[in-house]
Amino acid sequence: MLTTTARLRGASAGSARIVELNFSDGSSRQVDVGPLLWGPVFAEIAESDEAFAALFFDEELGTVCWPNGADIAPETLLSLPNLGPA
Repeated sequence: MLTTTARLRGASAGSARIVELNFSDGSSRQVDVGPLLWGPVFAEIAESDEAFAALFFDEELGTVCWPNGADIAPETLLSLPNLGPA
C-alpha cells in the first residue's frame, strides 16, 4: 500500500501505454498513461511502441521522462487509477 510519504523511485514501460511505478516504501503500481499522451510533445510517444518504451526515470525530477524532453509530473501519475501491483 502506498503511504503518504512514499516517493516515486523508479519506473518502466509496460505494454499498451502502461507505466510500472516503484515507490520508496517498496510498493508498486501500474498506471495507464495513454489518456495523457496528447499534444505535439507526446505525439510520437502515443503512436510508437518504441518511443513509448524509451521512457526512463529521472532521479533529479523524480518522475517519468522520455528522450524528447516529455515528462509527466509525479502528482499526475499518482492521481491515475492503480491497475494493480507491478
